Amino acid sequence: MSRLTARTGAGIGALALAAAFTATAAAPASATQVSEPDSFTSAFTADLSPDMVVNADGEPAPGPEGSSGTMELRINSDEEVVCYDITTRGVEPPYESPAKTATHVHEAPSGQPGPPRLAFPNPAGDGDVRTSSGCLQGPFTTGVEGDDGQDTAAGFSLSAIEADPAAYFGDTHTSQFVPGAVRGQLRQVPVGGAGTGLGSTAAGVPTTALVAGGLGVAAAGAAGVVLLRRRQTQES
Repeated sequence: MSRLTARTGAGIGALALAAAFTATAAAPASATQVSEPDSFTSAFTADLSPDMVVNADGEPAPGPEGSSGTMELRINSDEEVVCYDITTRGVEPPYESPAKTATHVHEAPSGQPGPPRLAFPNPAGDGDVRTSSGCLQGPFTTGVEGDDGQDTAAGFSLSAIEADPAAYFGDTHTSQFVPGAVRGQLRQVPVGGAGTGLGSTAAGVPTTALVAGGLGVAAAGAAGVVLLRRRQTQES
C-alpha cells in the first residue's frame, strides 16, 4: 500500500544535456513551486509500467524491460496546487521530451496518446531508483504547442483530473525511449483514509486517521461517518 508523503525539498540534480528537445531537472519551471497546502480535495495514484506505453499513433512502444514506477498526486483544486511523489525503477536518463521536462500527466485514455497537461521535475538520484517530490501551483505550462497554437496546459485546471481521472495518465520519457519509458493511468484514492496512509482532508471534510491495535479508524466529522478498516501492514 503506497503512502503519499509531503516532501518539498527534493534534491533534484541538473543534467547537462545539449539535445534540442531534451528536458532535465534544471528545465524552466512549468509552474510555481510552493509549500504543501493545509488540505487537499482529492488524491490519485498511477502504477507506471513499460508495457502501457504507446507511440503517437497509439501503437505499443514498450519501455525498458523490468522497469516500473509510481506517481502519487494530491490535489487542492481550489488553490490549483498539486503535490507529487514520483518514483521510477530501472529508468535510465538522459531524459528527452519537447516539453519543459520529461515527466508528465497527459490527457488520454488507456492505450491512446494525448497532450501533456502537467510537467513535473524529472526523477533524480543514484542507482536504480529515482524520485521527484514537491508541490506546484498553477497556472501551468508544458512548453509544448498544441494544434491551437497555445501551450497544451493553457487554461488547464486540476478540477479536470478530479472530474475524470481515468482520462489522464502519468509517464516519463528518455532519449532511448522517447514515446515513454513507463506509463500508467490515474486512479482516485481516498484522502485521509486509514487504509491508504493519506493525510489531510477530503473535499474539505476534516479527516483523522488513527491506528490502534492494528485497527485503522478514519473519522470523517462532517459526514458523521466512522469507517473501521483492519489495516494489514507487513514490515520488512
